[in-house]
Amino acid sequence: MNTASPPTTPPAPANAPPAASLRAAWVMLFALTTAVALSQSFRTVAAIMAAPLQADFHLSAQALGLFAGAFHFPFGAMQLFMGIGIDLHGVRRTVLTAFPLAIAGSAVSALAGSYGVLVAGQVLIGMGCAPAFLVCTVFIARHFPTQRFAAVSGLTLGLGGLGMLLTGTPLAWLIEATSWRMGFWVLAALAALAWGLIYALVHEPVQQATTAVPRESVREAFAKFGTLLTLPHTWGILVISSVGYASFISLRGLWLGPLLMQRHDFSLVQSGNVALVMSIVSLFGPPLFGRLDPGPHHRRRWITGLTVLLAALFAVFAFTHSALVDVAGPVVIGLLSGYLVLQYADVRAAYPAALTGRAMAVFTMAMFLGVAGMQWLTGLVASVAGARGYEPFTAVLASIAALLAAGALLYKVLPAPPQPS
Repeated sequence: MNTASPPTTPPAPANAPPAASLRAAWVMLFALTTAVALSQSFRTVAAIMAAPLQADFHLSAQALGLFAGAFHFPFGAMQLFMGIGIDLHGVRRTVLTAFPLAIAGSAVSALAGSYGVLVAGQVLIGMGCAPAFLVCTVFIARHFPTQRFAAVSGLTLGLGGLGMLLTGTPLAWLIEATSWRMGFWVLAALAALAWGLIYALVHEPVQQATTAVPRESVREAFAKFGTLLTLPHTWGILVISSVGYASFISLRGLWLGPLLMQRHDFSLVQSGNVALVMSIVSLFGPPLFGRLDPGPHHRRRWITGLTVLLAALFAVFAFTHSALVDVAGPVVIGLLSGYLVLQYADVRAAYPAALTGRAMAVFTMAMFLGVAGMQWLTGLVASVAGARGYEPFTAVLASIAALLAAGALLYKVLPAPPQPS
């Protein structure tokens, strides 16, 4: 008689959640991703709204850069506070408390009668959107298997990037048919829907709430953020984070529309079409690089090489005044922008689990302060170049290329985190 035991299903990995919990986590992550999508829409409106805003408020290139940066300065500066909020109050309460500011800011922008009020609206939007992607990364780190972090983060970035589709052809068409103010009203309504979806669907698992962990004070939380800055490898990570995504958003979110309209006499809708294609292609980048992630032993080399490649593309883009290059270049840059997911995985692997949420917050803060700084700086560069008789977009794109090259160099020479065994 055969007494052999019947085959059994291999045990799940130790850190793998039950299937039912995983399904619930996917539903909640999808709801959280809707706020990421609206955040992506808000941060890229300037590329399509630039021309009508310049006409209505008589804005210089420098003022336009400040308008675009007004979203990213508060967005980046609030990351530390959002990280503490997530640690002390959870993902759900943090995003539900902050996101109404984005709805209010969009309404303020739509009603703006002056440049100052318009910038104030952008500041409110930036503050409201500040926790959008951070809550997703912390949620993924807590509720998905560690080995799937890069892939799930990449998928989240890709889905969140759908928000940029709204600020391509659809926004251009809406502005031409109505006005730029209607664009802000539509985004406010969509943001309210996203808030409602998060309120209805996101409920953090019970085990997170019942874990017996002493609640730290805000002062202790800030002290732990300071600990991150004492680690030598933090500085290289902050440098590279401040230039990679910033280059993509500065192009897609600010300069693409004005460049195509002024260099090649594209219409607003034609420029919107290019922005739409760039946005669609950019959706595939994060999932692609999430799957191609070479692992901790080679990931930093990939990040350095891809940053150098991006710098070279911006340099070509700057000095080749060809309509074909100016249309195809942004599309290629949009795909390469997906390597941001490798940077998130780099941060995830560089710090112990107890510091993961704070490390993500500091990384995201540097990333979006980098966006704000690059948009402000390129606005200044464009104004100076125009005043001296140079083509402003050549100066803008060349300065972005130089910043990327410098970031790659510093990331290479600054201390790296200890290699895993």
